Amino acid sequence: MALHIHEAWILLFVIPALVTPAAINHEDYPADEGDQTSSNDNLIFDDYRGKGCVDDSGFVYKLGERFFPGHSNCPCVCTEDGPVCDQPECPKIHPKCTKVEHNGCCPECKEVKNFCEYHGKNYKILEEFKPSPCEWCRCEPSNEVHCVVADCAVPECVNPVYEPEQCCPVCKNGPNCFAGTTIIPAGIEVKVDDCNICHCHNGDWWKPAQCSKRECQGKQAL
Repeated sequence: MALHIHEAWILLFVIPALVTPAAINHEDYPADEGDQTSSNDNLIFDDYRGKGCVDDSGFVYKLGERFFPGHSNCPCVCTEDGPVCDQPECPKIHPKCTKVEHNGCCPECKEVKNFCEYHGKNYKILEEFKPSPCEWCRCEPSNEVHCVVADCAVPECVNPVYEPEQCCPVCKNGPNCFAGTTIIPAGIEVKVDDCNICHCHNGDWWKPAQCSKRECQGKQAL
């Protein structure tokens, strides 16, 4: 019995010694995901500091060489401290500019608005026009349209009419007024029936005519 116990202790010491580091397969123990990707992120780039300049596209320029970086139209010079780019004070774009080009270092206005737009139509500077019979308009140098609306006087008749292409109504038959339901001309006395003679008020054409009774005509003698 003692012999068997002694042999068992010998086996326990011998088996761990047989398992060496070389016998362990690393494929059975995959590395952490962070350890796998860290080796790919540590890419090594050439260092051009003090030797040249690199633009946004990866092109390399020598010291003293002029180039245009991808994000700007202004030229740059490659120096030991890096690119030194022109930053001029560009002129202001005209507020009426309708076409701007960015081909150079500074934006440039290629077309200035020289007309007015009114109700969907274009008019030249200082051009006069009438969008309606009652409006008179002009295109000002400021590209704004200024209009004047006609102020019509009160017509001197009770039956004014509107003529085509005219703003204000006109009295085609001259001044007049109402005598009852009858329209009579102004400036004269008018016999409206057998007993009444009427005339319009001077200047007050909208007032009813002033009438007076006279000896009735048309009565037959008995």
